[in-house]
Amino acid sequence: QVQLVESGGGLVEPGGSLRLSCAASGRTFSYYSMAWFRQAPGKEREFVAAVTWSDGSTAYADSVKGRFTISRDNAKNTVSLQMNSLKPEDTSVYYCARARRPYVNIATRTSEYEVWGQGTQVTVSS
Repeated sequence: QVQLVESGGGLVEPGGSLRLSCAASGRTFSYYSMAWFRQAPGKEREFVAAVTWSDGSTAYADSVKGRFTISRDNAKNTVSLQMNSLKPEDTSVYYCARARRPYVNIATRTSEYEVWGQGTQVTVSS
């Protein structure tokens, strides 16, 4: 079945940038909305950004609007998260996720995603 593998995490200073990548296996990647979530120690997993399966429409959490950009490359079966102007509060494990069903609109709830990557650590600190 489909699997997701995140990469690109690491340590960056406040104000810096980082680009995360999620590689997906399978042949139906283009039919599913994709999203990024994050989870800090002791906290619940929270929505970060999503991109629709159809026209590339995006949605962002208020905390990252104007700083993060989600994109997808269906030919390469990848989805990326460009993170700029990083803040210490962005420190989390970031997860890539695929929607439960194809051909659905953008979703922002964890329950609406079925396939998850193992996560990549992002640490913003000086």
